[in-house]
Amino acid sequence: MRFVIQVVSEASVTIEGKVHGRIGAGMLVLVGIGQEDDTAVADKMIRKMLGMRIFPDENGKTNLSLSDIGGELLMISQFTLYADCRKGNRPSFVKAKEPVEAKALYEYILSECEKSVPVVERGEFGADMKVALVNEGPFTIVLDSADLA
Repeated sequence: MRFVIQVVSEASVTIEGKVHGRIGAGMLVLVGIGQEDDTAVADKMIRKMLGMRIFPDENGKTNLSLSDIGGELLMISQFTLYADCRKGNRPSFVKAKEPVEAKALYEYILSECEKSVPVVERGEFGADMKVALVNEGPFTIVLDSADLA
């Protein structure tokens, strides 16, 4: 599983010209789900993401978590995070989880996040989405389940 976590002052997702989700200060997270991923992997990733101290404190040090700042969360499914670009010029996506299973796991991730984050907005799985954000810093972290202990 891969999360691309971006610290934002605001972010939104638009589908077919209509705003589908919008947040203020918090995290925009692009979610890629691989073939081997399951709810146990998702739980680890969620714990890590929500516990990350990536927001500045009163001294400007990255010392606060999403809950510490009362931040909001926008989660966008993005199978292209599993692009394999090693051969040729056209990426392969065979390492991404099959869509039906990936959608179920994406929905699981959202429901788990909603248990501890008051505002969780989302994209629409499989839709053509336009994502807009104001990245603070910029501050972007790639969290890969293969790197977690």
